[in-house]
Amino acid sequence: MQKIESPFGFSSTADEVAKGIDLARRRAVVTGASSGLGAETARALAAAGAEVTLAVRDLAAGERAATDIHATTGSDRLHVAPLDLTDQESVHAFARAWDGPLHLLVNNAGVMASPEAHTPEGWELQFATNHLGHFTLTTGLHAALAAEGARVVVVSSKGHMTSPVVLDDLHFAFRPYDPWLAYGQSKTANVLFAVEATQRWAGDGITANALMPGAIYTNLQRHIGGGGSGKVPPNLIKSVEQGAATSVFLATSALLEGVGGRYFSDCQEQEVVDRRNPGLGGVARYAVDPEGARRLWDVSEALVGGRSR
Repeated sequence: MQKIESPFGFSSTADEVAKGIDLARRRAVVTGASSGLGAETARALAAAGAEVTLAVRDLAAGERAATDIHATTGSDRLHVAPLDLTDQESVHAFARAWDGPLHLLVNNAGVMASPEAHTPEGWELQFATNHLGHFTLTTGLHAALAAEGARVVVVSSKGHMTSPVVLDDLHFAFRPYDPWLAYGQSKTANVLFAVEATQRWAGDGITANALMPGAIYTNLQRHIGGGGSGKVPPNLIKSVEQGAATSVFLATSALLEGVGGRYFSDCQEQEVVDRRNPGLGGVARYAVDPEGARRLWDVSEALVGGRSR
């Protein structure tokens, strides 16, 4: 299996990655697109000609983002639709309302290091938001994704190295709650989802890849003071435009044609590692383990109460 290497890197921006790519015949959905990385990802895809739906919890914020994207790109192919990943009915409603093929799905929305909270189903909030909501969304959109072949882009994090998925205690019923362990578990689940989705759906023309966008100061850090945890050296902090580059790379690059189940950072495929390393690169072996991915899929399917393809 050849490692994917690209001419882009740490400082590349989403616009640079998408330069010269024509997405005029592509339809895209970006979750969490009302601000930050999601809004920049949506803007770059729209600038390349894609029809983009901003799937957001706050419709007013989504409309403001769409207005800004229109102003900077001139695109009239923008839509805003409600999506609350913590509410399974909201997710089902979004999937039911979708009509026609879907070529690009960017599972970008998320929450990080939040205080302990659970959904009405009893699911730990970060796992429910970052993984289960996107699991239901993506499986619910399977037919649309398979219609003409599609790419699924899953925003994970170096934070996945803080915890594997603990199937025996997903929702911290027995372990003392730790916001970073919960975040890490959910980000590992994101990578495992990409592995198993590709395994199950490559025959339908669907591939999925996961990524680490980098360290960027956005609303994601609201539970840790809004300005980052202070643990990332200043020289490793990216702008939002740089942070969205790897998502856009996975969504658009010809290098990713038919490629799935892998993990990227700085627009480069990352090495599998067996020990947490300094810096922001690498992917833990447990996060790309095919058996772990299959088991998580089965458990996720049982939790959301439906049989997915």
